[in-house]
Amino acid sequence: MLSIRNLTGGYGSRPVLTDVSIDVQAGETVAILGANTAGKTSLIRAICGQLPRVSGEIVFRGTNLRSLPAHRRVSAGVACVPEGRHVFAEMSVYDNLLLGAYRRRHERLDDDIDACFTLFPRLAERRTQLAGSLSGGEQQMVAFCRALMAKPQLLLLDEPSHGLAPMMVDEVHGAIAKVNEQGIAVLLIEQNVASALRVVGRAYVLESGRIALQGTAGELESNDDIRRTYLGI
Repeated sequence: MLSIRNLTGGYGSRPVLTDVSIDVQAGETVAILGANTAGKTSLIRAICGQLPRVSGEIVFRGTNLRSLPAHRRVSAGVACVPEGRHVFAEMSVYDNLLLGAYRRRHERLDDDIDACFTLFPRLAERRTQLAGSLSGGEQQMVAFCRALMAKPQLLLLDEPSHGLAPMMVDEVHGAIAKVNEQGIAVLLIEQNVASALRVVGRAYVLESGRIALQGTAGELESNDDIRRTYLGI
């Protein structure tokens, strides 16, 4: 579904990403792991069309995304839950979800909104509440569902567990599994390696802008370098 080849890019003259190649198959859940400053968020921005300088190929379902502006990539089937959530604080939960479906404005959206409320029942209780008044975990739920309202085929999640309590992390990661069961492919960017490896099938480890390791979740979980550097074992 997604094929990235020899991706190099950054914000100035010095690249943040160097010769990165990854694949995500249809219906698959894949993680990009690594420490801060490894280039994980820059990779997401490159896929979304928000990285200023990019070379290489980013092919999604046969289309080179580099030829499309950011808003056209959403229409192509790629949606992103950004790091930091970025909800519209002065708008209600319900209106935040409607904005996620901006490209579907002529379609009936009630069933999709109900599906979001089934995925996160507490959002149904807060549907008229201003998004900015919610807890961090609840805002993460809003951002997650706002992306789902675009009906993506590929969902990009940038550090969804950051700043959340362990119970809330489990709830968000449980939602990732449920979404994936519906056939939506997921590319998960995470610093919480132990948690991420419980919800994905494969993972890549990004270090200083380059792919350092890749393998199944089980292979990486048993890798001595991963255990020592990221799992503290």
